[in-house]
This record gives sequence, structure tokens and C-alpha cells, in this order.
Amino acid sequence: MISKTPSRRPNALLVLLCLLAVRPLAGAESTTYKFDFGPGKVAPGYTQILPETVYSKESGYGFEPGVVIKGEDRGGDDALRSDFCTSDQPFYFSVNLPEGNYTVTVTMGDLKEATRTTIKAELRRLMVEKAETAAGKFETRSFTVNLRQPQIASGGTVRLKDREKTQEIWAWDDRLTLEFNDKHPVICSLEIAKAAETPTLYLLGDSTVADQSREPYNSWGQMLPRFFKAGLAVANHSESGESLKSSWGAERLEKVVSLLKPNEYVFLQFGHNDEKEKGEGVGAFTTYKTDLKKYVAEIRKHGGRPVLITPMHRRTFGPDGTVTNSHGDYPEAVRQAAAEEQVPLIDLNAMSKPFYEALGPEKSKLAFKDGDATHHNNYGSYQLAKCIVQGIRQNKLGIEKYLMDEIPPFDPAHPDSVETFEFPASPPSSSDKPYGS
Repeated sequence: MISKTPSRRPNALLVLLCLLAVRPLAGAESTTYKFDFGPGKVAPGYTQILPETVYSKESGYGFEPGVVIKGEDRGGDDALRSDFCTSDQPFYFSVNLPEGNYTVTVTMGDLKEATRTTIKAELRRLMVEKAETAAGKFETRSFTVNLRQPQIASGGTVRLKDREKTQEIWAWDDRLTLEFNDKHPVICSLEIAKAAETPTLYLLGDSTVADQSREPYNSWGQMLPRFFKAGLAVANHSESGESLKSSWGAERLEKVVSLLKPNEYVFLQFGHNDEKEKGEGVGAFTTYKTDLKKYVAEIRKHGGRPVLITPMHRRTFGPDGTVTNSHGDYPEAVRQAAAEEQVPLIDLNAMSKPFYEALGPEKSKLAFKDGDATHHNNYGSYQLAKCIVQGIRQNKLGIEKYLMDEIPPFDPAHPDSVETFEFPASPPSSSDKPYGS
């Protein structure tokens, strides 16, 4: 049985040691790793992965413990497709890798049974949604994943919060971790290739953007990778509870700009926590707007392309059934800063209003964690990610070419049906609320 807390959550001392020294995969001079899953024939040039192949420091790869893995060999001449590994529960496979972008290619399918596999990476970043194969059919999917560590090349380190050193450590450690989930998840083969020249889309924001570690919380930043083809990596440097001021102080922006290549995009969405800051002169059109412009200038200084995003509404309805503004002047300050600095704007505040109102005061609760008016669940964050995709298209951003071809235009006033929305939850779950509100 899978445990409530993933078994590789280390104690604080081990975390610090892990973060201060990157352990390369055995043979780390290689840029491509190939794994053949299952007990049957092994394809030439591949490393065999059996159900009992548990991650170890020595090998640098393997299944994370805590789940019963099964191996099946259907026979046949195709070594990569005749056998596979699966489980009745979501299961994890990790590979020790340095910081950077990696293109991952997974082959799924079974000669005898239908399969359906959803793949998430690191902290529940959605990479492949509901890949289905009929009996005897196979599907190969590729996607690009960003791995990061807290050290900053220019010196110093990101000041991680306590949760980032414990239950969120998968976002910062020295492993690529893949979650295989859904009704019948199957993995036949896995290839991982260094993607050093692949462009990166960086995200900076608060809990409504950050990779949330536990169900039922989720963010649009976690869902966004699903909408991109292989060839672009999404690097989510957002964290719960952050404002522009605190994120700067934690050196999150410094980490991002230390990695920026020319013309890479940095999406900025703050406001939920900034509006609670107090002090003389603190406000939307003063300190907040000034800090937004400071971020814009710093990103441009390092060759990046900033994009400003207004904070989505909280679930606050008036007596007439329309959404009321809980953010005061902060969304307008973002709009003004974008216009004054000639920065692309994605107005998530404006788009979230018709989304919530389409559901209404009661049904809109189904887009949020139960009892929470700020933080979304899988359904809510998926719809907001679609809003972000629509904003990319409307602004004709250069990364539009990496969007999946089959994604239709999205009207937030006509969201996906919440009644029929289906999404496989990840273990574990928690009642711990993200920082911020």
C-alpha cells in the first residue's frame, strides 16, 4: 500500500546535504538514458527495469518504494513492447539527474489489454493526460521536463521555506520523478535525453500558480505543461505565500534570471499576498506597481521577456450572483504596469469572472478545494490553465508555436462540464492549507 507520506521524504539534515551536492547518475557523462520495463527480452542498448528495481544511490534510478509493482511478459519479438510494468495504484519512477531540461519519451500499451495512463512529473505537473491504447496497440509520447536545484550559479541559494525542504522537496531534489497514474497505467519503455537548447517558460507567483504537493490542492501552473508539445519546458518557480517583495527576498527571481536564455518568457502573477502587506506608502499603485516594474526591468536586463498576469478572483459572490472584487486596485495596477512598460498582459482576473459566474455561487465551489475560496482543485486549475493558453494565443507570444495542435479556443464563460470532468488524483492527500490566502 502507498503511504500517506511518500517514503523518500528526508529529514532536514539529509535535505540540506542533498541540496548542497548533486549526485550524478551512474555514467552521468551520458546525455541519454534508456530503460526497458518488464521481465521479458531486453532491447539492445536499454537497461532492464523489473518490479523489484527500487531506487538506490548506487544505481541512480528505480521505482520509489511503497507501491506493489507488477511485471508482465506477453512474449513476441519486439523487446520493448512485449513486456511492461504496471500497478493497481499510482506509482513513481525516479532517475538521478543534474539541473536542466530533459525530453522524456514513454511508450505505453499492452498486447492483450486496453490501457489508460496519465503521467505527472516532479510535484504533480501534468505532462500526459489520459493516453489510451486498445489491446495490441501502443502509443509513444514525448514531453519536456525542467529540473532545478536551489543553488544559484551567480552565487547564493534560493531561501527555501520549511515545506520546500520536506513535503515539497521533489521540486528541488536531484531526481527526475515521474508518476504513472489512471485506470490502467502501463509503461513499456522510457528514454530521457538532455535538452540543453530547449527553451524554458518560467513562472513566478504565489500558491495559485505554484506546484502544490498534495491533493486536493492544485494550480494552473501544474496543469500548464500538459498543453505544450515536447520542445518547451515549463519551470515553475512560484511558491505558496509569496508576494513580489518576499519572492525577491528569497532570491527566486535571481535564480530565474541566472538561468535565462535570450528571449525566454517569464510569467509573473502576484497580488493575493501583496494586498495584505501593511506600512506607510504600501499599496497597489505605489509599492506593488513599482515592484512589478522592478521585476520587468530585471528580466529584460537578462534578455528575458516578461509577461504580467492579473490575479484571478477569489470565489466571492454578491447577492445578484456576480463575482465581487476582493483584490481592490491590485488587478488594475497590473494592467497599468503592463501598459506603461509595454509588456504583454494576460488578464486572468477578467477571465476568471465569467468562469466562476458560469458555474454560479454554489456550483463554483466545485472548482475549489472544499471550504476554500482561494485555492483551486484539479478542475478549477485545469480551466484556469486553459485561460492562460488562451492568453498566450491572444498576445501572439512566441511560445504559441509549442502549444498542442488539438487545443481549441477557450471561452471561460463556457468551461468544461464540472459534472463530467475526470482526473486521476495523486497520492497523498492533505488538509494542510497552502501558505497565503
